[in-house]
Amino acid sequence: MIQFTEWLPDQPDISGGTSVATNVIPAAQGYRSIQEFVAYSNAADSTIKGIFAAKDNTGTTQLFAGDAGKLYLHNTSTNNLDDISKAGSPAYDLVEDERWRFVEFGEYVIAAGGIGEELQVFELGASSQFANLAGTPPKAEFIATVRDFVWTANIDSGSGRVPYRCYWSGFNDIESWTAGIDQSDFQDLVDSGNITGLVGGEYATILCEKAIYRATYTGLPLVWQFDKVESQKGCAFKHSVCNVGSVVFYLSDDGFYAFDGQKSVPIGSEKVNEFFIKDFESSYASRMSASVDPVREIAMWSYTSTQSPTGQPDKIIVYNYVLNKWSLIETQADYLAPFYTAGYTTDGLVNIDTLVDNITSVVDSRIFKGGEYVFGGAFGDKIYTFTGSPLVGVIETPEAALTAGKHSIVTRTYPYYEGGTVAIEIGTRNTQADTVTFTASVDPNIDGFAPFRAQGRYHRARATFSGGWSTALGIDVEASAIGGR
Repeated sequence: MIQFTEWLPDQPDISGGTSVATNVIPAAQGYRSIQEFVAYSNAADSTIKGIFAAKDNTGTTQLFAGDAGKLYLHNTSTNNLDDISKAGSPAYDLVEDERWRFVEFGEYVIAAGGIGEELQVFELGASSQFANLAGTPPKAEFIATVRDFVWTANIDSGSGRVPYRCYWSGFNDIESWTAGIDQSDFQDLVDSGNITGLVGGEYATILCEKAIYRATYTGLPLVWQFDKVESQKGCAFKHSVCNVGSVVFYLSDDGFYAFDGQKSVPIGSEKVNEFFIKDFESSYASRMSASVDPVREIAMWSYTSTQSPTGQPDKIIVYNYVLNKWSLIETQADYLAPFYTAGYTTDGLVNIDTLVDNITSVVDSRIFKGGEYVFGGAFGDKIYTFTGSPLVGVIETPEAALTAGKHSIVTRTYPYYEGGTVAIEIGTRNTQADTVTFTASVDPNIDGFAPFRAQGRYHRARATFSGGWSTALGIDVEASAIGGR
């Protein structure tokens, strides 16, 4: 069997990696299917710019969302997104590159909508709508819960935007924002460019354009110790940050990285970075979205490709952080997010695991009990989930010279897969400089093989899976040498 190997678009076709792994997710052996992105809620007023699930004091999960002008609560009875925006004026007015970012602090959900919006607060089990957070907190691009504090970053505290400043609340007090009181204070990171990401947990990870900082709680008098733990690399795109536990994934100018609290490790180098940089339409970087699906053990980035006719995000690049493998999904998604229909708060994602090697255990964690996990996001004005029928997956085997130094003819192929149907094409060429020519598509017959007469020096097989397929492993190829002396 010629296995469906790791997707390596940055490597030569003859290298042993496949050049096509579309609408699939990597598995230990081969690939698995991924479901269609389908509508979950009724429509908001405009394109959704944030989703968050929180657990109220009765143990019930509430699903929040926001667009440019409103904040919503998903109504499980009607499937509507009920408007729970603050009363009065001014109304929310998020600009193109701004997103709603949410955190949970005790029984409170706090939302940051960018430097044009006051921080919003909603008390679970008590509030009927959001309101401005008391205590003169700054307006902020980023927000996170770090130990017993609410942190903000890339802020405007009333005197203009300070994109390199972090500002945190008082100890265990979301309404205490006076510097020097109750351990509330701020820190400027002046030599590292703008702050482009903030991740909470036991410590704060602050991603900047030119560096990454770690802030560790020390108590009075300093409160926080700031360490520049990454001075050679930074996050170039503010919507590219996602995390599982303390491991933070991000996109730099030269590709994808994972930061473990101490250093950045390249995860896309010699694999997908070159492909992505060429395929990514960076003029629409503001429309990128990133999130982690801890059940499938994948990080995902939706982005606008150079083939998108309208600037709409049309592709998702996928990274399995346990297997260190990649794939590609061709679907439209404006926003990606995990959430739960009941019984779970996404705030707990920061505590799943501290090491990448341990992340395989998250599916069995008690944090999932009592709630139905869903991974999805938004497309346009509706919440969506990856819960539809399996997408049509396309995978190619690596290219190979089947008989050393000779041409050969492929006569049969036997695909190995589970569920659904498959159609096979054989690609041939005589030199590595030639264009690959594919045969017509052939379905396996009643005996399980697809007959061919495909002649060339180099061969590859392309398999297209449809219907209710679940797993694809590889293809057996029967071939014989021709043209020998």
